[in-house]
Formats: sequence, structure tokens, C-alpha cells
Amino acid sequence: NLCSKNKINPLIGSAGVSAVPMAARVSNKVGLESDAQNFLLMHAMGPNVAGVIGSAIAAGVMLKYVLAM
Repeated sequence: NLCSKNKINPLIGSAGVSAVPMAARVSNKVGLESDAQNFLLMHAMGPNVAGVIGSAIAAGVMLKYVLAM
């Protein structure tokens, strides 16, 4: 990782889509298949909820411009 000295599990990024809670569950399941000590569900829910918030903000901005026409 170029930005941080700590390792970041790349499965966390895959949970950033706003398909709550399925994307986080899939990330957790794939992590558990790789290592039985990997408990990623709560860590994956953070970017998952952030994806929902980002989608809501983007939808609000798009509606603002569409309704202003």
C-alpha cells in the first residue's frame, strides 16, 4: 500500500457498492473462505453504508439539475 503502512484487505473495497447488506455479506463470505479467522462483516458495512450515502447525495445533485431545467 503506497498511502499507508498498515495492510488493508482489498475485499473491503468491494463492499463499497450500495447493495446493502449483500455486498458486505459477499465480502465476508469470500474472506472466510480464504481464512477462517477473517471476520470482515462489520468492517465491510462501513464502506457499504458510505456507498448508500454517496448514492443519495449523487441522486440529490442530479435531481437538482434536472428539476432546474
